[in-house]
Amino acid sequence: MTRYSTKLPLNVSEPHVPDFLLRDPRITSWHWAASPNLHGEEGQQSKQTKSSLSPTEVESYTQPFLDFITENPTVFHAVDAVARRLESNGFTELSSREQWNDKIKKGGNYFVERNGSCLIAFVVGNNYKPGNGAAVIAAHIDALTTKVKPIPTKPTKAGYVQLGIAPYAGALNKTWWDRDLGIGGKVLVKDKSTGKIQTKLVKLDHPIARIPTLAPHFGAPAYDPNPNQETQMVPIIGLDQSGRESTTTSNDLSSQSTGLLQDDSGFAATQPPRLVNAITRKLNAEGHATTASDIVNWELEVFDTQPAQLGGLDKEFIFAPRIDDKLCSFAAIEALIASISHTSTHDNSHPTNDDSIIKIVGCFDDEEIGSLLRQGANSNFLPSTISRTVSALAPNQPVPDLVSQTFANGFMISADVSHAVNPNYLSVYLENHAPQLNVGVAVQADPNGHTTTNSVSTAFLQRVAEKCDSKLQVFQIRNDSRSGGTVGPMLSSKMGMRAIDAGVPQLSMHSIRATVGNLDPGLGVKLFKGFFDHFEEVDGEFAS
Repeated sequence: MTRYSTKLPLNVSEPHVPDFLLRDPRITSWHWAASPNLHGEEGQQSKQTKSSLSPTEVESYTQPFLDFITENPTVFHAVDAVARRLESNGFTELSSREQWNDKIKKGGNYFVERNGSCLIAFVVGNNYKPGNGAAVIAAHIDALTTKVKPIPTKPTKAGYVQLGIAPYAGALNKTWWDRDLGIGGKVLVKDKSTGKIQTKLVKLDHPIARIPTLAPHFGAPAYDPNPNQETQMVPIIGLDQSGRESTTTSNDLSSQSTGLLQDDSGFAATQPPRLVNAITRKLNAEGHATTASDIVNWELEVFDTQPAQLGGLDKEFIFAPRIDDKLCSFAAIEALIASISHTSTHDNSHPTNDDSIIKIVGCFDDEEIGSLLRQGANSNFLPSTISRTVSALAPNQPVPDLVSQTFANGFMISADVSHAVNPNYLSVYLENHAPQLNVGVAVQADPNGHTTTNSVSTAFLQRVAEKCDSKLQVFQIRNDSRSGGTVGPMLSSKMGMRAIDAGVPQLSMHSIRATVGNLDPGLGVKLFKGFFDHFEEVDGEFAS
C-alpha cells in the first residue's frame, strides 16, 4: 500500500545521540535509519538480547520525541509517521479488506491501519504456538484539538475573516486564547487520470489562525470564566480584502453558503476560498497536482504551531503540545521495535525474534470522546486483529477456542499519561500518590473501575520493572475529586485479558501545551521494552 506523502523540512537542530540513531534524510528527523541496536554483536542471542536501556539510551529518545510531536500535529500525520517508522524497521502493512491467511507467518512483523487515524502493530515470535499469550500495550494517539466545521465559512465582521471550528473533547478551553494556530489534516482528492479518490495529508504549519482575547480594560466581559465557544472563541484567519466599507455583521448571512455540503460547483465552493487556495497551493508544492475542483472533502484540525522544545535551567523539561497521549504511543511503538533483535543482513532492517508470544501495540483514535467510533478502542479493531492473526497461524484448528485461550494467557498495559504532582497545588493530591517527572511510569489506580489496575496486574508489572531496572510510581486521585478514564476497562472487559493502567506523568493535562521530563519518553520506552522482553518469564512466575 502507498503511504501518504508528507515531505517535511529537517529544521530541528541535531542532538548528540548514539551512532545507532542515524537519521534518514529522505523522510523526517524522527524517522531513524535503523532502530536502536541494543542486542550486542551480529546474531548474538545472549543475555544482551533482553538488556535494559542504559541512561544514555534512555536520553537518546528525547529529541526524536520532540521531532515526532512537532512534525505530526494532527492524528492523521501521527499515524502516518508511525506507519513509516514501522516500515523502515521491517514491518509489513496488512489490509483489513484482504485475507491474512497467506500473509502472516511466524517471525513476521506487521501493522494494520483503520481510518488513517489508528494503527495496530504486532510481532509474531518464531516459536509461537496458537493459544499462547499476547503481550499488549494499548494507547491512544488522538489529542485534544479543534476541528474545522463541515461548512466553516463565517460572515465577515469588522473587517476580519473568521473560520468556523468546533472543539474536540475538552479543547477550546482558556489555554487556546492568543496561540499561534496552524491548519492541517487529510484531504480527499480525485485523481483525474484514474478517477479514484485518494487521501493526501496537508499541513499549513505556519500560523494561520488566532483566537484573540479581550483586553482587561474592557472590564467584566474580559474576565468571563465561561466564554461562549460559538461566538467568542472564533479564530481570525485574515482581513477582508473586499474593502473595509463593505463589512457585515453577524446578523448578515449573505456571505455564507447555502448549507449544502456540495453545490453545483463542488465541495470547494462551500469552503472559504482563501483556505481552499492555501491548501491547493500546499498540495501542489508537495508534488500533488491538484485544483480546487479535485478536492472531494477534507478533515482538518486547528493546532498549536509552537514546536516541542526542551526547557528548564538544565533542559530537564519538555514543553510541548499534544503530549496526551502521543507520548505513550511513541514510547510503545519504539519499545516494540527495540524489543526485536536485529542482524546486519539486508541493511540491518530485517528483525528476527525467538519469542513464543505475539507482541502488540495499539494506537487508537477517539479516546478523548469515548472511543465508540470504528477507529476507537471500544470497536472490534483489537479483538478482530488478534482473532485474524491466530486464525492465520492455526489452520484447521478450533480458532474461537484458541482466541479465548490467547486472551486468557495474555496481559495488557493500558498506557495513558498520568498526573504529575504540581508544586503549586499540593493540597489536591493524595498523599503518597503524587508522581514526579523523570522518575518513571506511574501505575494508575482507581477503586471505581475507571482503570484496570488490581493487585495481580500491579505485582506483574512490578516484576517487569525489577527485571528491566525501571522505577514504578503510583497515582490515585483523592476521594473528593473525579477520576478520568482510559481505554483499559473497555478492552480488558471485551477480551477478558489481565490488565493494568500505567503511563508517563505529565503536568497541565488537557492544556494546549503540557510538560513532562526530558527523560520521560525514554523511561517509557525502557519499561515497555522490558514488558515485551520479560513477559514470558514473569508470566511463568504466576500460578494459572
